[in-house]
Amino acid sequence: MTQLPQFSRALLHPRYWLLWLGIGLLYLVVLLPYPVLYRLGCGLGRLSMRVMKRRAAIAQRNIELCFPQMPPAERDALLKRNFESVGMGFLETGIAWFWPDWRVRKWFTGIGDEHIQQAKREQKGILLIGMHFLSLELGARMFGLLNPGIGVYRPNDNPLIDWLQTWGRMRSNKSMIDRKDLKGMIRALKAGEIIWYAPDHDYGPKSSVFVPFFAVPDAASTKGSYMLIRTAKPAVIPFLPRRLPHGKGYELIVLPDVQDVPTDNEEATARRMNQIVEEAVLMAPEQYMWLHRRFKTRPPGKEKLY
Repeated sequence: MTQLPQFSRALLHPRYWLLWLGIGLLYLVVLLPYPVLYRLGCGLGRLSMRVMKRRAAIAQRNIELCFPQMPPAERDALLKRNFESVGMGFLETGIAWFWPDWRVRKWFTGIGDEHIQQAKREQKGILLIGMHFLSLELGARMFGLLNPGIGVYRPNDNPLIDWLQTWGRMRSNKSMIDRKDLKGMIRALKAGEIIWYAPDHDYGPKSSVFVPFFAVPDAASTKGSYMLIRTAKPAVIPFLPRRLPHGKGYELIVLPDVQDVPTDNEEATARRMNQIVEEAVLMAPEQYMWLHRRFKTRPPGKEKLY
């Protein structure tokens, strides 16, 4: 089982003091009223679009690749809204880690929890499909307030950030599992646990198969979904935290159990999982994490997309 990071006095070493200062500032900022944070986050995002030019170019390229039929003016508008969401995502991380439960509950409405309860009545483990929306940290915190589960994560190389993100994510959830610990995930699902799992990143050629994602016909998509679903036979339930406009809060949307995920082979499973992700992304495309290189890994002989 994954060994989770623990706080130690070593994290108080002077090499971490500047980082502790940044954490303290984030804590103080998120004490502000949420409508103020909403305006601040959107403004921060617009500024970051000018500063993070390389990331803005990647996001623009991803949107162009995924939506080639979208008029250029619409793609530009989507990119600008997406970077407003980038700014909000930064503040939402602080909200997720530092707000008390009562304050988080005040700002979201849960929709579709009956799908989780039905799977529990059937005594199934739940593979909770959580896409890489920019509000994913807050989404996991909100979901855990209703149905505590276990998150799948990549340990951070910085020991302080690794401890802090684990501490923050476990404020309303049970535990965390390293994304490489496939056996641990299967055991948890067979025990009836909820596993938060994101299948929508590029994990390199050894861990991927090439299947369509939006208009990209050969996107590297994780093989892990195949083993989890085939072996543990869980309910496959997507969810997304959708930020409402004008600082009105969030909808935590839980979608129905997807009962038609094929397990004939890795490609068939990955293809269906990508379709699930696409359906969720289209519910809030401006809030998806377009700024990472989703199509970095290419099939042998295919040209690079960035």
